[in-house]
Amino acid sequence: MRLMIIGRLDGYISQAGKIALQHGAKVIHCEDTDEAVGALLNGKGADLAMIDVKQKIGAFVERLKEERIHMPVIACGIGTDARSAVKAIQAGAKEYVPLPPDAELIAAVLEAVSEENNAMIADDPSMKTVIMMADKIAPSEATALITGESGTGKEVMSRYIHNKSKRKNAPFIAVNCAAIPENLLESELFGHEKGAFTGATGRRIGKFEEAHTGTLLLDEVSEMHPLLQAKLLRALQEKEITRVGSNHPVKIDVRIIATSNRNLEKSVEKGEFREDLYFRLNVVNIALPPLRDRPNDIARLSQFFADKFAETNGLERKTISQDAYAKLKSCTWRGNIRELENTMHRAILMSAQDEIEADAVFVQNSPFSKENTTALSSSSATHLVQGSSDPTGISSAGESSVEKTPPPVQNPGGVESMIGRTIAAVERDMIINTLGHCLGNRTHAANILGISIRTLRNKLNQYKQDGVEIPATGRCI
Repeated sequence: MRLMIIGRLDGYISQAGKIALQHGAKVIHCEDTDEAVGALLNGKGADLAMIDVKQKIGAFVERLKEERIHMPVIACGIGTDARSAVKAIQAGAKEYVPLPPDAELIAAVLEAVSEENNAMIADDPSMKTVIMMADKIAPSEATALITGESGTGKEVMSRYIHNKSKRKNAPFIAVNCAAIPENLLESELFGHEKGAFTGATGRRIGKFEEAHTGTLLLDEVSEMHPLLQAKLLRALQEKEITRVGSNHPVKIDVRIIATSNRNLEKSVEKGEFREDLYFRLNVVNIALPPLRDRPNDIARLSQFFADKFAETNGLERKTISQDAYAKLKSCTWRGNIRELENTMHRAILMSAQDEIEADAVFVQNSPFSKENTTALSSSSATHLVQGSSDPTGISSAGESSVEKTPPPVQNPGGVESMIGRTIAAVERDMIINTLGHCLGNRTHAANILGISIRTLRNKLNQYKQDGVEIPATGRCI
């Protein structure tokens, strides 16, 4: 655990740092948010930030988003000033910790962050074989490629391997290759020098350098542009990188773990992914099964998420009723563990009984779920009868056939809502509704839908041109 402490707090902050050090954390101290951002951009990574409530927390959180630095922020203040605590949470802090620091409270915060990142539930036989393989390869230096559908827990498995490796006390750095625009991903990975491009106002250390002696996760590596794939291959082969705008190579020592929700062999066949890079990454392949193939894990996962979100929302913990369990086990879970997580977050908020009842468990059926296969077939047939021979919704003239005024939906998710509508219209409503469910979070929506962030952006741009209102960006529940 790497802890960044920001602010002075009359010496109490250093006391909190000492407590963290006693629990094995590595601590870095910054006087203010500007110094903190500078340290982060120059390779002083952190897993958690504790910041004085007197600092500009909102601006700091926004700056982290702009720089694509993913790190929970905990606000600290002397005493229990409720107004300051609420203001800090509204500004983006994940939690408020009163000072002088309580040793047990600081330890609990560190443990909670660590547990959230590393929780691994694997009771089902299909997962036990995967865990056995992960345990075998974790102590080695072998590059691993983790594959599986969106939401199956590929990043959690990556952290599990890191924590079982010889590099467990070194940084674990994750980069989502699908969420970062192509023109910025090179700088994100390799860093840049001041003046390397418009907006490069100072040197930035890339993720390769930040992960030095540790593990670098290339999440959804299949979304990387072919030109950047070539530079990544060279970095892996030569064990050195060159910052954008520099001619001086920098030696690196990192272990690479890559993930993909695509069949990379097919991507290689289509020319979308370099064959030499594929073989370089695929030294060991760990294939994660979808949630529907690991039914014995649903009960523990559901209770884990229910407890987690009860604590997050300040609610009493509840067990899950047998009727609710039966409902959870009957689902196909197109969005896998991520969908289950969101479902249990809603359930703990909606539950009105001593146990989480079945009525509190709401699962929105996708048009592609088992329940709606027949409905989609009917919709497709109707669409073809109406004159379109292209089920993708593109007419022979090359124009989108997305309906601008579709029939009103009387029973969302039911057969009646899809008969007589085009596939393009059903797809559009599914995308918009999923985005709304995720409060506008594009990355989470793309993962639930099982499409790339690039595809989602293209769809949303088309819908905007058609005058469709798009949910504003927010945080996924």
